[in-house]
Amino acid sequence: MADGTPHPTGAGASGRPWSPATTVVAAGRPPRTPDAPVNPPLVLSSTFVGAGKPGPGARTYARSSNASWEPLEEVLATLEGTGEDGGALAFASGMAAVSAVLALVPLGGRVVAPRSAYNTSVELLEQLDADGRARVTFVDVADTAEVESALAGGADLLWLESPTNPLLEVADLPACAAAGRGAGAVVAVDGTFATPLVQQPLALGADVVVHSVTKLLSGHSDVLLGAVATSDAALLQRLSTHRRVHGAIPGPFEAWLALRGLRTLALRVERTGATAAELARRLERHPAVGRVRHPSLPSDPGHERARAQMRGAGSVLSLELVGDDDGALAAALVDRLGLWTPATSLGGVESLVERRRRHANEPPTTPLGLLRLSCGLEDVEDLWADLEQALDGGA
Repeated sequence: MADGTPHPTGAGASGRPWSPATTVVAAGRPPRTPDAPVNPPLVLSSTFVGAGKPGPGARTYARSSNASWEPLEEVLATLEGTGEDGGALAFASGMAAVSAVLALVPLGGRVVAPRSAYNTSVELLEQLDADGRARVTFVDVADTAEVESALAGGADLLWLESPTNPLLEVADLPACAAAGRGAGAVVAVDGTFATPLVQQPLALGADVVVHSVTKLLSGHSDVLLGAVATSDAALLQRLSTHRRVHGAIPGPFEAWLALRGLRTLALRVERTGATAAELARRLERHPAVGRVRHPSLPSDPGHERARAQMRGAGSVLSLELVGDDDGALAAALVDRLGLWTPATSLGGVESLVERRRRHANEPPTTPLGLLRLSCGLEDVEDLWADLEQALDGGA
């Protein structure tokens, strides 16, 4: 993958730019004054003392700002490289963040979006189209020519997801972003699978990046949160106003927990990414496996793009079994697993497995027997042994 040259995401007394691994630990800390806490405090208050007309930056009510959100937002903004004019905003859930970005589209506006992506994002896009709120054109985001063709008539929003959930398709983000901007669209990228340590969409031409903080960023399967980040001051203000007016705010305790989890992101991304790549290699050689999807594999269609625009391939992989036309073999395999937990979601410290088409709203582009695996922090040999015995029929 691309080299890990430090990004200018912060600097210490030496003036040397911090790497992302340092930023997740060092950014968003209280001032270093005697007797001050090392960690930002948890502020549980719905209202704040004030007098007269509130000025810029003043706290008046917790739906507008909270001291427990801001350190998390600072770290995310720094990691995404939003610059001084931009920033990051925490939301009550990943879908609250997605909804805020889709609300940028004017009534009857046009959206170009992936036909194969996170099921609830696709579901929301379909609802907007059915209700006449937006005209949505669904495309294969891995097919740059199809994306460009769909944008040819102009668009208000280009919604991208890369890698996609759960097919692990990799979009050519620089080319798609350039086409989107050329068509007059706001370019938004759901970067949940990659995290800003693996991929920085803003640096690749996107206007907005969206995250389900619930997943890898918080990393412990104990909070629901979302986030957006942008370098555009006007977009940041619109998204902030949407959050305040629609009430899609995070709880201070959830934000505090997410920041606590974020501190170990670099270690978790490194470990889980290495595990996913190793398991993908082994699974590809197993006779019971028909296809493995993970950008680390030279055989994967997104491999070269991932090398060009990512610093790794992520902790999620997908597989399909030989002869599993209806998903029955995949379901039976899940039942034979003992260490892998059958559950939805991803990005936690525990390894999860799921047949995605068990969800009624999963796009039909997902094969019936596709299994999505989210690699956790367990020993890779233990994870492989569990997979191998299940693939061998539980013998």
